[in-house]
Amino acid sequence: QVQLVESGGGLVQAGGSLRLSCVASGNTFSSYAMGWFRQAPGKEREFAAAISQSGAAHYYVDSVKGRFTISRDNAKNTVYLQMNSLKPEDTAVYYCNAVNLIGRIRPLLDYWGQGTQVTVSS
Repeated sequence: QVQLVESGGGLVQAGGSLRLSCVASGNTFSSYAMGWFRQAPGKEREFAAAISQSGAAHYYVDSVKGRFTISRDNAKNTVYLQMNSLKPEDTAVYYCNAVNLIGRIRPLLDYWGQGTQVTVSS
């Protein structure tokens, strides 16, 4: 079973930046598109960003376009999320997962890591 370990969250003021990392175990990381999802208090988990297997194609939810950048390093089994110009509404627990890019972007694995908390103060 692939394990996903997210890190890099924290408390930041509005307008600040954070860089999240997600390390996946196993030797098939480069075969999968990867994505970041987030869950705010009292809300359902939602898609935030995704990246193709090679890293050539990126996908973002409208609310983060122009502020967040997803990237990956297949040699390190790691996917990143650079978050700039953070807003209080970005406050959430952030998770990574393998994703299916065909049609609506959705997670492939039916389990999640522990996530990493991002809190943006106003």
